[in-house]
Amino acid sequence: MPAPTRSDAPRWQKRGFQSIVNDKRNLSAPGRRSSPSVRIDFAELNHRALPYVLELCGRWLPDGILRGREYIARNPRRADMHAGSFSINTSNGKWADFADPQARGNDVVSLAAYLFNLTSGQAAHRLSQAIGIEVPRE
Repeated sequence: MPAPTRSDAPRWQKRGFQSIVNDKRNLSAPGRRSSPSVRIDFAELNHRALPYVLELCGRWLPDGILRGREYIARNPRRADMHAGSFSINTSNGKWADFADPQARGNDVVSLAAYLFNLTSGQAAHRLSQAIGIEVPRE
Protein backbone atom coordinates (compact mmCIF):
# COMPACT_ATOMS: atom_id res chain seq x y z
CA MET A 1 0.00 0.00 0.00
CA PRO A 2 1.49 3.37 -0.96
CA ALA A 3 2.08 5.97 1.71
CA PRO A 4 -0.62 8.68 1.87
CA THR A 5 0.25 11.89 0.10
CA ARG A 6 0.05 15.22 1.85
CA SER A 7 -3.36 15.92 0.21
CA ASP A 8 -4.73 12.60 1.54
CA ALA A 9 -3.59 13.31 5.08
CA PRO A 10 -6.01 14.51 7.77
CA ARG A 11 -6.29 18.27 8.19
CA TRP A 12 -4.33 18.30 11.44
CA GLN A 13 -1.38 16.67 9.67
CA LYS A 14 -1.52 19.10 6.74
CA ARG A 15 -1.46 22.22 8.89
CA GLY A 16 0.26 20.83 11.93
CA PHE A 17 -1.56 19.79 15.08
CA GLN A 18 -0.47 22.78 17.17
CA SER A 19 -1.84 25.31 14.66
CA ILE A 20 -5.28 23.66 14.90
CA VAL A 21 -5.15 23.75 18.71
CA ASN A 22 -4.19 27.43 18.69
CA ASP A 23 -6.69 28.45 16.01
CA LYS A 24 -9.71 29.69 18.01
CA ARG A 25 -11.81 30.06 14.86
CA ASN A 26 -12.09 26.27 14.67
CA LEU A 27 -13.91 26.04 18.01
CA SER A 28 -17.32 27.04 16.59
CA ALA A 29 -18.33 23.70 15.08
CA PRO A 30 -16.54 20.62 13.83
CA GLY A 31 -15.54 21.04 10.21
CA ARG A 32 -16.68 24.67 10.03
CA ARG A 33 -14.83 27.91 10.43
CA SER A 34 -16.65 30.92 11.74
CA SER A 35 -15.86 34.38 10.47
CA PRO A 36 -13.83 36.62 12.75
CA SER A 37 -16.01 38.14 15.43
CA VAL A 38 -16.99 41.67 14.47
CA ARG A 39 -19.46 43.43 16.71
CA ILE A 40 -22.45 45.31 15.33
CA ASP A 41 -22.72 48.94 16.39
CA PHE A 42 -26.40 48.85 17.37
CA ALA A 43 -26.43 52.46 18.61
CA GLU A 44 -25.15 53.70 15.23
CA LEU A 45 -27.59 51.52 13.31
CA ASN A 46 -30.53 52.77 15.38
CA HIS A 47 -29.37 56.37 14.91
CA ARG A 48 -29.15 55.90 11.14
CA ALA A 49 -32.49 54.04 10.96
CA LEU A 50 -34.47 56.61 12.97
CA PRO A 51 -35.26 58.87 9.98
CA TYR A 52 -36.85 55.82 8.28
CA VAL A 53 -39.08 54.72 11.18
CA LEU A 54 -42.32 56.03 9.67
CA GLU A 55 -41.55 54.44 6.29
CA LEU A 56 -40.63 51.14 7.96
CA CYS A 57 -43.80 51.18 10.06
CA GLY A 58 -45.83 51.69 6.91
CA ARG A 59 -44.15 48.67 5.32
CA TRP A 60 -44.21 46.41 8.36
CA LEU A 61 -47.59 47.47 9.78
CA PRO A 62 -49.56 48.72 6.76
CA ASP A 63 -52.90 49.09 8.56
CA GLY A 64 -51.52 51.57 11.09
CA ILE A 65 -52.16 55.30 11.40
CA LEU A 66 -50.04 58.22 12.50
CA ARG A 67 -51.39 60.08 15.50
CA GLY A 68 -49.00 62.90 16.41
CA ARG A 69 -45.58 61.27 16.75
CA GLU A 70 -47.07 57.83 17.47
CA TYR A 71 -47.68 55.20 14.82
CA ILE A 72 -50.64 53.13 16.07
CA ALA A 73 -51.25 49.66 14.60
CA ARG A 74 -52.51 46.19 15.40
CA ASN A 75 -49.88 43.91 16.86
CA PRO A 76 -49.26 41.14 14.29
CA ARG A 77 -47.71 38.89 16.96
CA ARG A 78 -50.99 38.34 18.79
CA ALA A 79 -54.72 38.21 18.04
CA ASP A 80 -55.13 41.98 18.07
CA MET A 81 -58.50 42.89 16.56
CA HIS A 82 -58.22 46.68 16.77
CA ALA A 83 -55.40 49.19 16.52
CA GLY A 84 -54.75 51.12 19.69
CA SER A 85 -52.50 49.33 22.14
CA PHE A 86 -49.48 48.79 19.85
CA SER A 87 -47.59 52.03 19.37
CA ILE A 88 -44.24 53.14 17.92
CA ASN A 89 -42.84 56.59 18.70
CA THR A 90 -41.54 57.85 15.35
CA SER A 91 -39.25 60.46 16.90
CA ASN A 92 -37.22 58.15 19.16
CA GLY A 93 -38.03 54.59 17.99
CA LYS A 94 -39.42 53.40 21.33
CA TRP A 95 -42.34 51.03 20.99
CA ALA A 96 -44.73 49.05 23.17
CA ASP A 97 -47.83 46.94 23.15
CA PHE A 98 -49.64 48.21 26.21
CA ALA A 99 -51.81 45.07 26.26
CA ASP A 100 -48.69 42.88 26.65
CA PRO A 101 -46.16 43.95 29.29
CA GLN A 102 -43.42 41.81 27.65
CA ALA A 103 -43.78 43.50 24.25
CA ARG A 104 -41.75 46.70 24.42
CA GLY A 105 -38.42 48.05 23.26
CA ASN A 106 -36.26 51.13 23.01
CA ASP A 107 -35.19 51.15 19.37
CA VAL A 108 -35.84 50.19 15.76
CA VAL A 109 -33.67 47.04 15.87
CA SER A 110 -35.66 45.63 18.78
CA LEU A 111 -38.91 46.44 16.92
CA ALA A 112 -37.72 44.51 13.85
CA ALA A 113 -36.54 41.63 16.05
CA TYR A 114 -39.92 41.51 17.80
CA LEU A 115 -42.10 41.82 14.69
CA PHE A 116 -40.24 39.17 12.70
CA ASN A 117 -39.13 36.92 15.59
CA LEU A 118 -35.42 37.46 14.90
CA THR A 119 -32.29 37.75 17.01
CA SER A 120 -30.87 41.25 17.38
CA GLY A 121 -28.08 40.40 14.94
CA GLN A 122 -30.50 39.08 12.33
CA ALA A 123 -32.73 42.11 12.80
CA ALA A 124 -29.73 44.43 12.37
CA HIS A 125 -28.87 42.83 9.04
CA ARG A 126 -32.47 42.96 7.79
CA LEU A 127 -32.89 46.55 8.94
CA SER A 128 -29.66 47.58 7.23
CA GLN A 129 -30.88 46.01 4.00
CA ALA A 130 -34.27 47.71 4.34
CA ILE A 131 -32.74 51.17 4.60
CA GLY A 132 -29.91 50.50 2.13
CA ILE A 133 -26.83 50.75 4.32
CA GLU A 134 -24.00 48.47 5.43
CA VAL A 135 -24.29 47.08 8.94
CA PRO A 136 -22.27 49.49 11.14
CA ARG A 137 -19.44 47.76 13.00
CA GLU A 138 -17.73 48.74 16.22
